[in-house]
Amino acid sequence: MLDRRVLSKAYFTHDKMVRHQIDSFNEFLDHGLQKVVDEQRIIETNIEDVYIELGEIKVGNPIVREADGATDRLYPTDARLRNITYAAPIYLEMIIVKDGEESEPRDARIGMLPIMLHSKACNLCGMSEKDMISLGEDPHDPGGYFIINGTERVITTLEDLAPNKIMVEFETRYGEQIEVAKVFSHRRGYRALTVVERNKNSILEVSFPSISGRINFVTIVRALGVETDEDIVGMVSSDPEIVKFMLENLEEAEVWTRDEALEKLGNRIAAGQIKEYQIKRANYVLDRYLLPHLGNEERYRLLKAQFLGRMAEACFELAIGRRGEVDKDHYANKRLKLAGNLMEDLFRVSFNRLTRDIKYQLERANMRNRDLSVATVVRSDVLTERLNHSLATGNWVGGRTGVSQLLDRTNFIATLSHLRRVISPLSRSQPHFEARDLHPTQWGRICPSETPEGPNCGLVKNFAQMVEISTGIDDETEVKDMLFERLGVTPLAPFLVGDREVPVSYATELEAQDDELVYEVEEV
Repeated sequence: MLDRRVLSKAYFTHDKMVRHQIDSFNEFLDHGLQKVVDEQRIIETNIEDVYIELGEIKVGNPIVREADGATDRLYPTDARLRNITYAAPIYLEMIIVKDGEESEPRDARIGMLPIMLHSKACNLCGMSEKDMISLGEDPHDPGGYFIINGTERVITTLEDLAPNKIMVEFETRYGEQIEVAKVFSHRRGYRALTVVERNKNSILEVSFPSISGRINFVTIVRALGVETDEDIVGMVSSDPEIVKFMLENLEEAEVWTRDEALEKLGNRIAAGQIKEYQIKRANYVLDRYLLPHLGNEERYRLLKAQFLGRMAEACFELAIGRRGEVDKDHYANKRLKLAGNLMEDLFRVSFNRLTRDIKYQLERANMRNRDLSVATVVRSDVLTERLNHSLATGNWVGGRTGVSQLLDRTNFIATLSHLRRVISPLSRSQPHFEARDLHPTQWGRICPSETPEGPNCGLVKNFAQMVEISTGIDDETEVKDMLFERLGVTPLAPFLVGDREVPVSYATELEAQDDELVYEVEEV
């Protein structure tokens, strides 16, 4: 007979209870930091033939700089008692390239990164219970939180809708019910909502960021390079009922060629400007803001047209009863943003601010005819202050508030509960009855009883006791490796849309995504 006490003792240890927080932060240290640096790759300047190449990023162990200039290892108890931040230095390899000649690589200290207790960069990592007690630490403390200016802060897990996934639903507008397909396109910290809707006249319209109002579906698709009626219909569906709807859309088309479509878009985006600028701006908006997760270069436009075709098909299938509305509260349609993911978003915006400052300092030094040196152009306070401010106040990038909270130390159970909390981004002042309800798919994932009373009821939840949280996978490497190498799948040859080749799967095309995305994240 199985002794349940043995099982519970083996599982409910302080290592397991907040393991999701620590594993997520370790993933950020191992891969997230370098990923953000690789997205930037080089820092351009306005100085002719001068730029900075960025290399490997490293994180040290938490240290403290004393008044006499000496540095010493910092332990959590000291940080609490002295009201200082438990943080470690970040070093980034930088090479100044001038007239094609590379200077010697230098590791510059670009700032201080707050370190999560018991993560791999923490000074307590791997320490015995006896040593921890000698340093004034509780060996049963689970970790998983930060110390900012002497106060313990925890990054709460955020629950959000799954990105890059088509969601269909009915919406009521001006007394009419319309079918809508939405996708939250997510790439490198930038999130763009693209909507395809079928209005009361059965005409499809598209809306996406940086362009006001709604654009005719056929106009967008033709601007993306799919021009003939046959190609447009074939891209959406071959079903006779859906083809009938598409023919109605083609009869109401505003444009018939790609050039006309780009002109019409340009006139909406940059009204009053010269024609050449309007077309240039229309191309830029299509590449950058329409479904950015598929890529932001011209060669990805046909893939974007295909994806819009899938969204249009979903709208029509909802209209004729072939599919139902997507249940937003189903846990398969949710994703959890853990501490590591949120720190990556914060570091990305902070690092962009640092690179702008480095560019300014480099140009300033050049104007004064000084030697261009990495040591003199990096101001580490720029990054450090931005990271510390968000962790100290809870005001995160993208306008989120309350992401970082003061750790509840009422008792040990309250601390564990706080470290395992999940917060929904929905407004507390709205009813959101369905979102607050207990959903069957939360079984084994979310605790059915631990939730506050009052306005936060059902929006602030806690993990179930034995939940295990998986991490996301890299589509470009892991999925392709599994399909092509382990399972022996052979990539199909491209097929033609008109006279253009379109890959069967955009996954094989993602290798070449190397262009920087313009971030429009509002900083608080």
